[in-house]
Amino acid sequence: MHTPRTRVMRLRRESWGFAIGSVFFAVGVIPWYASAVGAIADAATFFAGSIFFTAAGFIQLALSGRRPPKRSSSIADFWDWWSAAVQFVGTLLFNVSTGAVLVRAIQDASTASTGWVPDAWGSIAFLVSSCFALVAAYRQDELWDRNARTAHGVWLNMAGSIFFGFSAVGAIVLPATGQLYNLAWVNLGTFLGAICFFLAAVLARRELDEAAPAAS
Repeated sequence: MHTPRTRVMRLRRESWGFAIGSVFFAVGVIPWYASAVGAIADAATFFAGSIFFTAAGFIQLALSGRRPPKRSSSIADFWDWWSAAVQFVGTLLFNVSTGAVLVRAIQDASTASTGWVPDAWGSIAFLVSSCFALVAAYRQDELWDRNARTAHGVWLNMAGSIFFGFSAVGAIVLPATGQLYNLAWVNLGTFLGAICFFLAAVLARRELDEAAPAAS
């Protein structure tokens, strides 16, 4: 059983992971950054960001009540756990997609048109996770940790997931040309999504800092 202080410390690391990962994604998609550092470094930026997402997602999953949820779990705890589990899978899918782009860039930097190709399945996982989190947040009083989900946090993450989904649509490869459907959508959706995830993480961190004295 984790003490309140231990939970707060681990949640702080979770917030840092999502915040840092979001910064990497937001910076990596800026055209002048990609031009300045080159295709390989830009792809590595996204891959590093996805690793921070995965580390944070794992911490969140480890802290999400009973694992896996049992019949005795509340509805809120049930959806809280499944939200974290689906989100963690989504981060793993982003590891694969960003890693694949990095490998291709290393093999031939001239073929890289963007630092990453938004992963449709990973984006869907994030969107599904956000929907589950909404259920948990609106039954907040039933959560084993009532600060685990907040309305503003889940709505920011929902917006970020929608923007990432928007970028995934832009990343569809057109069979006739072999080009992305809309690179501008990829960049804009990724940037706005990363900003939403960053704000959600920072706000969560602020709430944890305020709660820390009570948890000590």
